[in-house]
Amino acid sequence: MTGLAHALFKRLIGMVIVLALVVTVVFIIVRVTPGDPAAVMLGSDATPQDIAELRTRMGLDAPLLVQYGQFVLGILQGDLGQSIFLGQPVTQALAARAEPTFFLTLFSIIIAVAIALPVGILSAVRRGTLFDQIVVTITMVAASIPSFWLGLMLIQIFAVGQGWFPASGYGGPDTGFWERLHHLVLPAVALGIVNSALITRFTRAAMLDVLSDDYVRTARAKGASERRVILKHALKNALIPIITVIGLSIAMLVAGAVVTETVFGLPGIGNLVVSAVLRRDYPVIQGALLVVAAIYVLINFVVDMLYIAVDPRVRL
Repeated sequence: MTGLAHALFKRLIGMVIVLALVVTVVFIIVRVTPGDPAAVMLGSDATPQDIAELRTRMGLDAPLLVQYGQFVLGILQGDLGQSIFLGQPVTQALAARAEPTFFLTLFSIIIAVAIALPVGILSAVRRGTLFDQIVVTITMVAASIPSFWLGLMLIQIFAVGQGWFPASGYGGPDTGFWERLHHLVLPAVALGIVNSALITRFTRAAMLDVLSDDYVRTARAKGASERRVILKHALKNALIPIITVIGLSIAMLVAGAVVTETVFGLPGIGNLVVSAVLRRDYPVIQGALLVVAAIYVLINFVVDMLYIAVDPRVRL
């Protein structure tokens, strides 16, 4: 087995171990809930018969190890359980809400990277100048702004005040694709601006680390243009930490969509989780936790693969 294949195998094994731990933790969370989980889910108005029926339907009356085995087997078969209040499989409920969350995350990270990379590079190149000081100040402020507050301000200015964008919603069932994207502009900008602050700071720091290295000075001494020196020599060698923080930002965007989707009334996975928490719909909460955890693990794996593509030294 080659070194690269061995590294991939180790990462895949690590993914499986992490997911197994997440599955175990999610399983335990419901079982350690004070009182009877079925009674907690149905509320105080439930009759003993309703509670007994739910316990049987969810397999809560079986021994704990049997419950765990059934839970794991269901996950391996793609079955995350049945939503109590929606009356449909959890996988179906999550799939129906996946589109707004996916496009919101995609557009948000595009906006964040489009802002952060050029600004961070210029800030590093012009270190100590007024531009650099302004960038550092703005990123510190942007990083401290809650995305929900920025979203409310954008709604007030561009939806209520100017009427350029919808204030909430995602359109009806017959709404076209471009109209739905129009609904995502404000929430994507809110998330993108907040997350661009972290990427900008890491880009600036990574570029500052490499701009003083010998190979950069050598490239300049050979007469290479400043643009070539910055983009080909410096940026290429600074990409490892930048890729890392972009991957973490994508993962944080998936989790941060919960609040933003609630503010903008988007029918995404985040909004579904909030409703499930309020209704104590534990199967939906369990399913959403597992999906988000799987996304985190997958993003980390993709980032590791990008390391190899960007820096051949990682293969060693």
